[in-house]
Amino acid sequence: MKITPRIVESKARKLIGVSRSMSILTNRTAELWSGFRQRVSEISLRVSPDFISLQNYPEDYFRHFDPKKSFEKWAAVEVLEVSNIPQGMQFLELPTGKYAVFEYKGASNDPRIFQYIYNEWLPTSRYRLDHRTHFEVLGEKYKNNDPNSEEQIWVPILDR
Repeated sequence: MKITPRIVESKARKLIGVSRSMSILTNRTAELWSGFRQRVSEISLRVSPDFISLQNYPEDYFRHFDPKKSFEKWAAVEVLEVSNIPQGMQFLELPTGKYAVFEYKGASNDPRIFQYIYNEWLPTSRYRLDHRTHFEVLGEKYKNNDPNSEEQIWVPILDR
């Protein structure tokens, strides 16, 4: 697998969604998304029909990887402005920053893309991992766990 990302300076994004603490071993992503998708129509002023899958990792998460280590996972959508947050949902603002954006085609449950990004592409690139939010944009061509699914994987980076 070899995918060359495009490097972008992302604008700030306003998101509304739900979050949950989990680990790779206690993965509750399906449960998180199931509950969110049932209520997404309650969110007004969406920027697009896309969904955002987002991860906030502890600062040392990738230095000392442990599949039992917890991180914060979000199911969200981007909004133009925050005027009304539905009960039980939260607001999160992503700051501006540089990202490597990978156009990925394949099953979302296949870990090889992330192994490639963190173990092959990043160490040989002119960038290093930044401690900001990681996220995936799930557009109209996204099909959960389908080998023909398409999504964008946004990895926060800094120049070395």
